[in-house]
Order: sequence, then C-alpha cells, then structure tokens
Amino acid sequence: MAVSRHAIHQITVPTPFPVGDVHMYLLTGDVLTLIDTGVKTKEAWEALNDQLKSIGYSVHDIEQVVLTHHHPDHIGLIDQLPRVKQIAAHAYIDPWLTRDQVFFEQYELFYERFFKRCGVPGDVRSSLQGYRGMLHYIGTGEVTHELTDGDILPGHDDWQVIDTKGHAQSHLSFFNEKDGTFIGGDHLLYHISPNPLLEPIDQVERAKPLLQYQTNLKKCLSLDIKSVLPGHGPVFSNISSPIAKQLKEQQERASVVYKMIQQKPRTPFEICKKLFPTQYRTQLVFTMSETVGQLDYLEAHDKLIASEENGVLVYRIKEPSE
Repeated sequence: MAVSRHAIHQITVPTPFPVGDVHMYLLTGDVLTLIDTGVKTKEAWEALNDQLKSIGYSVHDIEQVVLTHHHPDHIGLIDQLPRVKQIAAHAYIDPWLTRDQVFFEQYELFYERFFKRCGVPGDVRSSLQGYRGMLHYIGTGEVTHELTDGDILPGHDDWQVIDTKGHAQSHLSFFNEKDGTFIGGDHLLYHISPNPLLEPIDQVERAKPLLQYQTNLKKCLSLDIKSVLPGHGPVFSNISSPIAKQLKEQQERASVVYKMIQQKPRTPFEICKKLFPTQYRTQLVFTMSETVGQLDYLEAHDKLIASEENGVLVYRIKEPSE
C-alpha cells in the first residue's frame, strides 16, 4: 500500500459498541494525516499510542485530521492530538465537534416531530431524551477545512473526496485514482451492511438515507476501485460482490414490508413493531431508520402511496390506475 514516499498505515482500536473494533488510517505525504480518530475511551487511546509507536510515530507527529463522518466511533480522540492544526471534514460534522446546543435541540426536535407523525406513541418517543448520552465518546474541536465532493485532500494530491451520504449525512470517502485505493469509512463494508440513518437536512426536510446509500453504492461501481480500506472489518478488493449482495438483501427486506401493507394499510411505527418486536424501544432511531428506508424505497419504485390521517402517515398499496 505504499507509493513512493506516500504510505498508508491501518490502526485498529476497540469500541464499546456492538460493531466492534474501528479502523483509522495514517496517511503520509506533505502532511501527516490521521483519517478518523476512533472513540473517546481509555482503551482506544492506549491502542492508538501503541500502534503509532510500532510504526515509528507518536500522537505529537500528527498534523491534520480528516473525518469520514460524525459518528462517535470515528471522531472520539480528535482533541487528544496536540499538533493538529487542521480538521478537514464535511460541514455537517462541525456542530457535533463544537457542541452546538441549538443544533442538538433542533436535531432532537426533528426526531420528536417526525416520529410522532410516523405514529410512534409518546411513551416510546420519550426514549429519545437520552440521545445526547453518546457525547462523552466524542472529542471537541472545529472543522477548519470543509470538504465536498470532488475536492482534493489537503496535503495529499492523489486523493479525491467522494460524497457517500447514506449511512450519515456527513459521510465522505477518499479515492486514490492512481492505485485504486478507496478509504470508505462505513460506506463500503465487507461483512455487514451499514444502517442508513434518518437525519434532518434542515429544520423542515429530512434525508432519504437508504436511497442516498444505494445511489452512492452504485456510484462506487463506476470507480476503478482495487482495494477498500474500511472503517470496520477486513480490507477487500472485489466491490461488486458485496454491493450486489446488499442491493439484493434490500429488495428482499422491501418485499417483506410490501407484503405487510398488502394485508392492510399501516403506519411506519406499526411496521417497525412487526419488523423489530424486541428492539424498537431501546433502538428507536435505528429501527425506525430501517423501517422508513423500506417505505422510501417502495414509494420511489411506485409501489406505495402515503396519506395523512389525523396527523399520522399511513401507507397503502398503489393501485395500477393511480
């Protein structure tokens, strides 16, 4: 994975989350850059220091941080790197690092309003009050260099920024066209399918993350990717196989939801409860994101129609004449 004086080193640290270990990547070049910073725990900090030492570096050598997305297992140790002057990332990450309280209030209000519209009862929605409990896993800082699709990574002219929204609204990946290396965060994973999570775009609109994710999976097929360096799991090369598998599984999951609605019109929450009978209370954002993603997919393929009854969304099968 080395080209001339440029090299990539994978660093793997533990997380307290079900996904398990997370990978960071140390990128040498004009600037010594760490892509992603793990989770803010003592165990991750020790693992980062040990692995940097084993390849001849320390945290004091890192000059720049680049982030793939804003989830806690990717931005945790960002404030533990004393020489870092520049944080390059999608603009959506900044309020997470700066602890923007207005942003958090609007973020939580989005979930409260949208889930109410999806038919989620108040006692279940109350679980959202603990959403900020993950912040102690996240470092503080400020995005000093905003990245968008098509940009070149600062200090690394061979690396292009690729917009890969879906799993997160801040998600970016990085592609080296010369050698086909793709640093994919949680966008391309070999062993699991990332959950495209519901998030607001602004105060009135929401993203349709599953549709974004599928579009950006297909976009990756148009790139000459030879090796994927993922955020979790093994490095892999043949991207067409896992992408085809994920798209096929998506069709199968949507078919299950379609059959439910064939029986009778249903609210998103009614579908969520049937899909995730034991998980919806403790993992509301994850399970509702999956459910609404299926509905977005079916609606985009002209299979369903949504109407509003007493302020609650109800989905029914779209008839051929409609």
